[in-house]
Amino acid sequence: MPSEPVVPRPAATVLLVRDAPAAPPGRTPLQVFLQRRVPEMAFASSMTVFPGGGVAAADRAVLPSWAGPDPSWWAERLSCDAELAGAFVQAAVRETFEECGVLLAAPELPADVERYRADLVARQRTLAEMLTETGLVLRADLLRPWARWVTPPAVPRRYDTVFFVALVPEGQEADAHTTEAVEATWWHPAEALEHWQRGEIELMAPTVRTLQEIAEHPDSASVLAAADERVVQPVTPVVRPDGEKVVVVLPGDPDFEIDIERIAPGGSA
Repeated sequence: MPSEPVVPRPAATVLLVRDAPAAPPGRTPLQVFLQRRVPEMAFASSMTVFPGGGVAAADRAVLPSWAGPDPSWWAERLSCDAELAGAFVQAAVRETFEECGVLLAAPELPADVERYRADLVARQRTLAEMLTETGLVLRADLLRPWARWVTPPAVPRRYDTVFFVALVPEGQEADAHTTEAVEATWWHPAEALEHWQRGEIELMAPTVRTLQEIAEHPDSASVLAAADERVVQPVTPVVRPDGEKVVVVLPGDPDFEIDIERIAPGGSA
């Protein structure tokens, strides 16, 4: 008898967006921040991804300061309970800060904010402790829900990942100072898809679909406005044989079909 599917681990990822100060000919201003993960990563190694990661136990704590929609609002938008919704939001804020130095908090960040970033990465502090010590307030209102993707049941390492969208706060810059990525930079969504089509970068199915979706928008304001209107329901890609190859398809989207070897060498979707 086949074993039971692995229970997906909750995770969060953030599409950091901005408008390029001078878009090249043929490109819209919209850009998104992407990282290419190191080959040693257990999941999505060498893949080009949005910043993010798994929900930690500490992300389920009640925060001392929170601005914007509360966990019950997020629960309704993300189709889950309030505790998990709050954890998704906290993980999104924490992972974005750890991986690219952008902190969705207010008011002004302290001069020694990088020390707190290092402590979070080393698990020497929690997000709640950092907020308490610095007097910062988590800005849930800077996030918008975009999608929720669940890894197919046949995959041994599964995630239930909420995709958020956020503008980089004024005065902050996304960086590549993380041990989890070999490079990180801003991409025009269509540009990233073109590099993927040529086999120059590797993308997972949710990343491909998300880039396709935001590529339809000319600028960051349009993406944020679209996020406000989206209905977020969990989406699980389907992996199935197609002749001599295996493909990934999306329920309800007959136009989306990708050879699994194009998006996930080794068979992980």
